[in-house]
Amino acid sequence: MASMLNIPIVDAHHHFWDLSGGPLHYPWLHDPQPHEFFLGNYEPLKRNYLPADYRRDSAGFNVVTTVHVEAECDRNQQLAETRWLSELSASQGLPGAIVAHAWFHTDNAAQVLEQQAQFALVRGIRSKPVTAASPAQMRRGLPGSMQDPKWLEGFRRLRRHKLSWDLRVPTWHLEEAAEVVATEPDIPVVLNHTGFPWDRSPQGLQMWRRGMRALAAHPQVYCKLSCLCLPDGPWLAPDNGPLVREAIDIFGIERCMFASNFPVDGLRISYRDMFEAFAQMTADLSEGDRRALFHDNACRFYRIEPAALAAS
Repeated sequence: MASMLNIPIVDAHHHFWDLSGGPLHYPWLHDPQPHEFFLGNYEPLKRNYLPADYRRDSAGFNVVTTVHVEAECDRNQQLAETRWLSELSASQGLPGAIVAHAWFHTDNAAQVLEQQAQFALVRGIRSKPVTAASPAQMRRGLPGSMQDPKWLEGFRRLRRHKLSWDLRVPTWHLEEAAEVVATEPDIPVVLNHTGFPWDRSPQGLQMWRRGMRALAAHPQVYCKLSCLCLPDGPWLAPDNGPLVREAIDIFGIERCMFASNFPVDGLRISYRDMFEAFAQMTADLSEGDRRALFHDNACRFYRIEPAALAAS
C-alpha cells in the first residue's frame, strides 16, 4: 500500500537501543523490576531497536534522516551512548543528528556538556528537570528543578556550545518552563511530545493551552508533534487531530515538526497508521506547509545539512 505522504520526512524524535550484549545499560529496560512509566506496561519495549528495525517500521515512507534523542541509559554512560550512536550512524546511516544527555545541575555538568559538544552529530541536549507527579504536588525551588540556581547555570551553558534544549516536562510545568526560556532568548528550545496533553478534560486542556501559549510567546521555542499517547487509552486520530491542529495554530507552522517517538509510541499505534493519520490531519495544507512540518523545520532547528541527508 502506497503512503499518503509523498514528501520527504525528517523524523525529529526517536530512540535506538541494543539490549543483547550491547555496550550500554538501560536501567528501565534491563532491570527485572519495572520502573515507573507514563504509559504503564512497557514490556514490549524490552527488545533491540536498531536502524534495521526502524527502517522496517517506517517502510513505505520517504524518511531521509532522523534525530535520535537520548534513551535514558545509565547516566554514567551518557557519553558512551553518544559515542555508540555516532558509530551506528557511520556504519548504518542513522541517526543523522543526536540530542544527547547532560545534567544541568550536577558538579560535573560543565565537563560533560563540553564533552558532548565535541561529537559532530550532537545538536542539542535533553536534560529533564525535577518535576512533580501531579499539579497538587508541585513545589518550586527544589534541587534540580527549573528554579535551582545550579540548574539554571547549566542551562545557560548551552549558549556557549551552540546547543539547543529538548524540553520534556508534564503539562503542569509548561508555564514554569516559559519563565525559564524567557530569560535566555538566544538558546533554541523544542518542546517534546506536544506538551503531554494527557488530561483531555476541559480543565486539563485549559491548563495545556495556557502552557502552550506561554511557551509559544517566545520565538526561539518550537514544538514536536509527537507522543499523543494516553496512559490508559488507544491512539485515536479523531481525538488527536484537533490537538495537533491547535498546537500548529498556537506555535505556527514554521515552529512545529512531526516525530514518531518510536519505538515508544509503538505501544499504542503502528508507524504507518500514525503517519497516515498525520497526513490526513494536514491534508488541507499547502505542499510547502506540509513539507515544513515533516521536513524543513526539523532540518533548520537541528542544523541538518543537505550532505547529511544525501548520506542517509
